[in-house]
Amino acid sequence: MRVAFRVHGDVQGVGFRRFAAREAQALGLAGWVRNDLDGTVHGEAEGSEAPLMAFRARLAQGPAFGHVSRLDWEVSDVRSSLPLSFEIHR
Repeated sequence: MRVAFRVHGDVQGVGFRRFAAREAQALGLAGWVRNDLDGTVHGEAEGSEAPLMAFRARLAQGPAFGHVSRLDWEVSDVRSSLPLSFEIHR
């Protein structure tokens, strides 16, 4: 299963990308995350349904110094070669 996500709120400058990568790696997910110019954090993740749902819950909570106001989450039936370990893109 593959998803695209976009996190809105106080999510830049608070270690959100590192947080997302650490959580995804702990759950065995592939993918990437990056800051976007509009102030959101955007990414894609791929893995089994249960780890992805756990990842979604963790993204919605966010790191200690961040504040998530909205999480957009779109499931895709596309499976491709995402990075094997979850990566932070600049």
